Amino acid sequence: MRDSAGSQPGRSNDRPPKRLSWFRGKTAGRLSILAAAVMWSTNGLFVKSAVFADWPQDTRGTLLAFYRALFAGLLVLPAVRKPRFDVRLVPMALAFTAMNVAFLQSMTLTTAANAIWLQSTAPLWVFLFGLTLYRDPRDPRDLIPLVFGLAGAATILSFELRANSVDSRAGIGVLLGLLSGIFYAGVVVSIRRLRNEEGTFLVAVNHLAAAAFLAPYCLWLRQPVSAYQFVVLAAFGFFQMGVPYLLFARGLRDVSSQEGAAIALLEPVLVPIWVYLVPGGERPAPWTIAGAALILTGLVWRYRSASASGDASAAGQ
Repeated sequence: MRDSAGSQPGRSNDRPPKRLSWFRGKTAGRLSILAAAVMWSTNGLFVKSAVFADWPQDTRGTLLAFYRALFAGLLVLPAVRKPRFDVRLVPMALAFTAMNVAFLQSMTLTTAANAIWLQSTAPLWVFLFGLTLYRDPRDPRDLIPLVFGLAGAATILSFELRANSVDSRAGIGVLLGLLSGIFYAGVVVSIRRLRNEEGTFLVAVNHLAAAAFLAPYCLWLRQPVSAYQFVVLAAFGFFQMGVPYLLFARGLRDVSSQEGAAIALLEPVLVPIWVYLVPGGERPAPWTIAGAALILTGLVWRYRSASASGDASAAGQ
């Protein structure tokens, strides 16, 4: 005789069915983070989309940053359980806003590969901030990824600025990409100082505060938004930013932050691939590929060192 749950009397209901056991624990966590990385990597498809071709290039990145932050924040907000004000939320939100504007504006002015890989130098700036501002203990192993990362960024910047003057749009785009990495480092440092706060709350604050900061300027621009553009913008915020953050947070319940950060490295690898594969897609320059390879080498080395030492904070999550 079976009870209403379909189990035999006297048998525990806590054990999951065997056919679903593979999707539990670390497997589920890794798949969640993998899905988040893939969804994050679609940012170039939205930014480079012809849907927004009628928006002025000089302000397109700021407008996209506003709408993406707004929709992502609205999606994450219902998942917040423990909101609590802390004055340190202010610099975090300001850094997050600046990071988003710099990154999306960079992607509109230069290639998606340049933008994403220059932003991916953020862990290197976190390391430098830790040494100079917070007097973190020095570890000789950190110098190796630092050298690789700086060499990669220098490779991209030197060739791009040689091919494009500093005051050209493309030149400004690569400088903004580097700035987005520095601002991203500021976000990471702020989140570490707020590590006792609920992660979902911090994500919601970042996005909604960014939308609030950018709203006056974007309203002043009076950029018309068609119904179709509005739907695409909602998808940009929900599925490229909001849902991946929730998936990443879910994944970190079962895997370490170092492993999660290492899996998330798939994002900068996929961004230029998606943009290249779409009709009329852009091809990364040889120096961008070379610089990206150096940056990726440094990041992989860094996360492997963090995993070996068991230092979760070194992963930047």
